[in-house]
Amino acid sequence: MDRLGPSPANTNLTLERIVHKNWIYNAVIVALLVLLGSITSGAQVREAVGAVTKTDVAVSLYGAFNGTTNGNGTAQSPSNAAGGIVEVRHIVNPIIGYEGTYSFNRANQTYNPTNLVCPVASATSCNNAPAAVSADAHEVTGNWVASVKFANLRPFALAGGGLLFNQPSGGQANTNSSTKGVFDYGAGLDWGLLPHLGLRFQCRGNLYKAPDLTKLYTSTGAFTHTSEPMIGVYFHL
Repeated sequence: MDRLGPSPANTNLTLERIVHKNWIYNAVIVALLVLLGSITSGAQVREAVGAVTKTDVAVSLYGAFNGTTNGNGTAQSPSNAAGGIVEVRHIVNPIIGYEGTYSFNRANQTYNPTNLVCPVASATSCNNAPAAVSADAHEVTGNWVASVKFANLRPFALAGGGLLFNQPSGGQANTNSSTKGVFDYGAGLDWGLLPHLGLRFQCRGNLYKAPDLTKLYTSTGAFTHTSEPMIGVYFHL
């Protein structure tokens, strides 16, 4: 009489299937763990790289092109000049970024009286000469920056404000220093050449009240504008 129950051959086949299935499950779990670890490591690397490349320092040269203003019986003519700017910029995301800047350029001013009314008999005594003042301009600003990166290009726009310090140079007589608030705005393009180095092209504009640097004539008291096309280099920290 045959005994009921699985034969040794069936038992071995069942054990092999169980072992085979367990091996597949274990392999799948290990593969998933490896994949998860790779994704996590990649994210950490990307995060670290992103942190490295979010902050940069830039140095640029520019031309300061100014307009003439009139007011209070005076015509005020600033001279055009070359200058330099240092920027420290931090980008958080495309719509949130900020920077601090310091810039310097020569800012000579010429003041001409425009409302002199002299009798004919004393016309020679009313021939007042223009007042020319040699001066330096120091500007410190803080700006909001919006930018978008694609490939190795990053166009950006900025706006902010700060202080403009105009200081007569060379111990000139009848002069005084002037400090004015300034509204700063601009746009430009970063062109990455290497992972940590690139070129920066931009044009900025400054809006502020004309500085009062001479005691001989009154400042125009009018708002004036300076355009500053720039080219420079930036370095990612």
